[in-house]
Amino acid sequence: MNNELTFRLATTDDLADIVAMLADDTLGMGREKVGAVFSDRYIHAFENIRKDPNQELTIVEMNGEKVATFQLSFIQYLTYEGGLRAQVEAVRTHGKFRGQGIGTRVFEYAINRAKEKGCHMVQLTSDKKRPDAIRFYESLGFVASHEGMKLKLK
Repeated sequence: MNNELTFRLATTDDLADIVAMLADDTLGMGREKVGAVFSDRYIHAFENIRKDPNQELTIVEMNGEKVATFQLSFIQYLTYEGGLRAQVEAVRTHGKFRGQGIGTRVFEYAINRAKEKGCHMVQLTSDKKRPDAIRFYESLGFVASHEGMKLKLK
């Protein structure tokens, strides 16, 4: 086994595995629904992501196993002379593969993908309840340059 990572766009066959990875942490288990009955809301969201050329929901495999997932959103805006930025969301490494450097390799790929698309910036948010994740992002060079705010609608 060579531990080489392969990156590909997710298909509907990956959806249950993606949701399971999203649910596999303290915060995710309280907001994701994993079980025998799969919510149509996940399927609807997946189809919207798949159809949008500015979205890439990616599966990462190693030796034929799904080891990580993330979503890249490419956001066009007027500032920075009509710049393009990449938003990284829903980054998860499967629990049994954590601590093996996969997260670093995932971000190297995501950053390179953003460069290929012509982005001038990669951004992400992380819940303040995830200090280990925040330290990890800082180790990659991300800087907490802005104060993020959210308004929960439901």
